[in-house]
Amino acid sequence: MRRVLVAGAGPVGLTAALTLARGGVPVTVLEAGPGLAVESRASTFHPPTLEMLAGLAVLDELMARGLVARTFQYRDRSGGPIATLDMGTLAGETPYPFRVQCEQSKLTPILLDHLRRHGGEVVFGQEVRSVRSHPDGVVATTAGGDAFTGDWLIGADGAHSAVRRALGIPFEGITYPERFLVASTEEDVEDLLPDIEPINYVFDPEEWLVLLRTPDSWRVLLPTPPGTPDEAELARLPARLRAVADPGRDWRVAHASLYRVHQRVAARFRQGRTLLAGDAAHVNNPLGGLGMNSGIHDAVLLATALLTGRPPAARQGREAPRPAAPHRRREDRPSRREEPSLPGGTVDEVAARRREVALTHVRPISHGNWERLRAADPAAHHEELRALAADPAATRAHLLRTCLISSLREPP
Repeated sequence: MRRVLVAGAGPVGLTAALTLARGGVPVTVLEAGPGLAVESRASTFHPPTLEMLAGLAVLDELMARGLVARTFQYRDRSGGPIATLDMGTLAGETPYPFRVQCEQSKLTPILLDHLRRHGGEVVFGQEVRSVRSHPDGVVATTAGGDAFTGDWLIGADGAHSAVRRALGIPFEGITYPERFLVASTEEDVEDLLPDIEPINYVFDPEEWLVLLRTPDSWRVLLPTPPGTPDEAELARLPARLRAVADPGRDWRVAHASLYRVHQRVAARFRQGRTLLAGDAAHVNNPLGGLGMNSGIHDAVLLATALLTGRPPAARQGREAPRPAAPHRRREDRPSRREEPSLPGGTVDEVAARRREVALTHVRPISHGNWERLRAADPAAHHEELRALAADPAATRAHLLRTCLISSLREPP
């Protein structure tokens, strides 16, 4: 293969590029921005994603910057903890029976460094505007009029993908009625709510929320009604945070932003010599942390299909992460065991399977999380969660699906 082009230097585009470069294929990444994005955005890495990053020899560096979350909690806004699920029930399924909390902006520089070591290049300030396929390859033309030629193009340029729009691929789905407000706080939320876990989903029919710990801060996600000015919503944020827990003053907020949330899947993930991956191919709400993770799975599987038609065997735990995380204990270290192969096939087969995963795994799981958190009468969900947490076999089956492990194992 002469060269593959990748549009977008986020975690998905750089993962695809590194997979290709490690396979000996020349790769050029075209990024619209002047440099890597610095926004926090996604911050949760699930076990199968950790396996893939280990296979790319970048997991040690990610672990050194992140923290391990072995448990996560469901809570009631007024009643406190409902159930705590233990990721350790996956110990027989993966070398990494935990989540890693780390902002995606800490992964992308690691990927970029490794990509350059393997001869890949990233060209900043080059937004792909048009795409033209021919029998032997594809030509991507950027906003500045520069034309780049490759055997294939992987569009990983985000939810507003110029590559997808240039190809005229429909992006059907829904937009959620409320906006999501995310605030990063410098407060020690564990002092304010001593019984919380690193990841917390809080039920409330009036105002559900999510509390997530990252290495540098806690993040609070709150639903925000449509149709109100952003400035008004940001102005009432201090009162909303004090309603979560009141330290006797306003919370120290480092950053806050509002954004609309969609559930959409592209009509196809391949057209001619172009493939779509990550948010360019499918978007979902952030509840459950599935967007970046499923996008990285897209990247590895599609890039590997371009290389060989088959994916690599999953890692066997040879790269034990360094003990750098606050929640990390000796038993967090991955065991050394044989892992099953990831699903593979031809480029067409893998692209079709990744679309099926977006439709049958990612979409129903993330949307179901949203529906449960805002249910008018959540008592039944509470009982289900208590029963789930009390049954290790049921917890394991639940986590296999919600961490996307089963999506990589089920036959197409």
